[in-house]
Amino acid sequence: MKASRLRLFFNLWPPFLFSGVHVTELSDDYRYARVELRMRWYNRNYVKTHFGGSLFAMTDPFWMIMVMQRLGPAYLVWDQAAEIRFEKPGRGTVAVEFRLDDAVVDQLRAAAEDGSKVLHWFDMAVMDTQGDVVASLRKQVYVRRKRPAQAA
Repeated sequence: MKASRLRLFFNLWPPFLFSGVHVTELSDDYRYARVELRMRWYNRNYVKTHFGGSLFAMTDPFWMIMVMQRLGPAYLVWDQAAEIRFEKPGRGTVAVEFRLDDAVVDQLRAAAEDGSKVLHWFDMAVMDTQGDVVASLRKQVYVRRKRPAQAA
């Protein structure tokens, strides 16, 4: 799927649309994405800060999709695990950026070449407009080369 079409899909997808999540950039080569969470009256919590579930949700599918698109159809890619640590209350617009280096893609491809299961952690931070970290997250992605019957 073209990145521009996927970006539009995400921005109209009800879980993102109704929680204030907005994909502002998704590069055509799936090397970069930027996602924002805008504070609205309907998506703040009891103490008028960003709901933690929304902070987590804004990061959810991107590493898996970016790795999947970069490796191509010969590989299985899944989210395996995740961790989040809330650093400070999030107010206003917060954002997270995803940068997938070629070296990481090459490392994953090489490690999974023989059909082995590969687990890789990606770290990221949700930042406010002042540049302060609101939440620190880690996502673990599972990669494995497909068996010949699955690749078809």
